[in-house]
Amino acid sequence: MSAATETGPGTGPAAPAALRELLVELNDLKRVRSAGRAGSIAERLFAQGWEALTGGASPADVALDLTATALAATRLCDLDAAFLAAAGLSESAASEVLVAGFDAVTDAVDPDLRDRLRARLRARASTAPGPLPGFVAALARQPRAGVTCPGRPRILLEPPENHAEHCLMVAVYGVVLSPFYRADPGTVFLAAMAHHFHNAAMPDAGFTGEMLLGDHLGPIMARTAQWALDALEPALREQVERARAVLPDDATAEGRAFHAADCIDRVLQIAQHLRAASLTMDTVLNEMELVHAGPVKGFHDRVLADMRIP
Repeated sequence: MSAATETGPGTGPAAPAALRELLVELNDLKRVRSAGRAGSIAERLFAQGWEALTGGASPADVALDLTATALAATRLCDLDAAFLAAAGLSESAASEVLVAGFDAVTDAVDPDLRDRLRARLRARASTAPGPLPGFVAALARQPRAGVTCPGRPRILLEPPENHAEHCLMVAVYGVVLSPFYRADPGTVFLAAMAHHFHNAAMPDAGFTGEMLLGDHLGPIMARTAQWALDALEPALREQVERARAVLPDDATAEGRAFHAADCIDRVLQIAQHLRAASLTMDTVLNEMELVHAGPVKGFHDRVLADMRIP
């Protein structure tokens, strides 16, 4: 995978096209839910990430652990390590299942990063979780604004994602994209996990609301972001503040990786609504084999034909 930084910012490809399909598929972790578990997979991983960070794990370790978990979940969904253990699989058998899920989607990931991520699925981290900061639940309750533009009515697409889901997805995207930009994945991950701190307290009115706030926007965002930062112990708060320093621009490799991830996630969130709206029965029945091969496939086909469905 060629890196954009080989020729410098502004020249050559700005992003690795080979990762497109993976990022599209990963995005659905914001919409996958299971009985007995509150919130989407992305929302829960966001909380797990902050528990690991407050428990003393390094941002680099958390970045790799959560990204590996998210990539495995892309196909396995909530057939995760906890479920597989509860269902009676040994640790080694569960790891093999997780690695199979991971390998099914990661052909386009940078080989060195892929090896490091796969290793995380074979040797699970044992860091004790720390306390969950209040901003985590607040971000999970805070809906994203939808599509807004100054001077125009907003476009709301239901159900909306929340800010925890968005931050987690940008963080995982940032890690996957980091080799292309030669960026430090831990820094990109932590910056992404913290880039909407202000929205833990500040309702999201989108670009339109930000423009209407005018000169008040900067001070309000700084004040509300500080409320979230103040919930962290000093050492972690300092790490987060250093990571957040890459957010304002694309002058650094980490800034480019973050902004690429943020932009991609924002647009793919809308694209999935459009994809669902344009879905055809031909795709569902023929390409995706909704009525799939099995001992009663012939009977199913006859039932649908006689009922004139679809």
